[in-house]
Amino acid sequence: MNLPVAADPLRSAVLDGLRASPKRLPSAYLYDATGSALFESICALPEYYLTRAETEILQRHAPEMARCIGPGALLIEPGCGSGEKACMLLQHLEEPAGFVPIEISPSALQAAEGLVRGRFPRLAVHPLRADFTASWSLPADLAPGGRPVLFFPGSTLGNFDPTQALALLRRWRAIGTQAVIGVDLRKDPAVLIPAYDDARGVTAAFNRNLLARINREFGADFDLQSFAHEAIWNDREGRMEMHLRSLRAQSVQVDGHRLEFQAGETIHTENSYKYTVEGLGELARRAGWQVAACWKDEQGRFAEHLLRA
Repeated sequence: MNLPVAADPLRSAVLDGLRASPKRLPSAYLYDATGSALFESICALPEYYLTRAETEILQRHAPEMARCIGPGALLIEPGCGSGEKACMLLQHLEEPAGFVPIEISPSALQAAEGLVRGRFPRLAVHPLRADFTASWSLPADLAPGGRPVLFFPGSTLGNFDPTQALALLRRWRAIGTQAVIGVDLRKDPAVLIPAYDDARGVTAAFNRNLLARINREFGADFDLQSFAHEAIWNDREGRMEMHLRSLRAQSVQVDGHRLEFQAGETIHTENSYKYTVEGLGELARRAGWQVAACWKDEQGRFAEHLLRA
């Protein structure tokens, strides 16, 4: 089976992860076209408070955020998703120099670009298709003079373990001197778990779609109904975990390789670390930033931080 070069990183990550013990798959690959659409549906679910909490913060505090950021900002959004949250900040920025959405999913990148261009027809938009967790460079055709400002909403920082999150913030310190970072705050697991295991099963479909993608791109033969979605609160690590649990002993072929699953064995597909304001501040300090401002929703569920070098 001859795969395009672009698929090679996925092949390595899939095979290495499924041969590991315990088995794992990279959460970045949840977001193909179907996965991105399912995640947008998750954001509208009643259990998924995160989007509503962050939207509340942006609606109430984006003008103040824009004043703190100042004029001439080049807004850079790694993992831009729909681009809706960037619009909420862009409308208040003074003479922004441009917007750089970064996405690994072509369909998500195109949708974000289209949304922002439609709402801000005079704004320079420079879409960049890239895995933002890897090495990437800003587009070469940027106009001079813009001040790079990283915009990372949606609690995506929580998908990285503390070591990875530290490395990410350090890399971004070399790109810009300001960053707006959203994080979900620690709270009762009775609130957290339903946010990652909704009653309608949308999150389960989102998780299992990773197996559907592997079937499609590698000719694998995962039986999606033989894997159950599980959301677990890991109190010791301070994170929500998503797993796919094998409901029976089974053998699966992936890219010409035969892989064995025991009944009850899981594939670890995603983490979502939950922060305290103090914990995020300490992480930022170690990466070369300081917290210049912090905004929370009224219920104190979510926080948006402005970091400065």
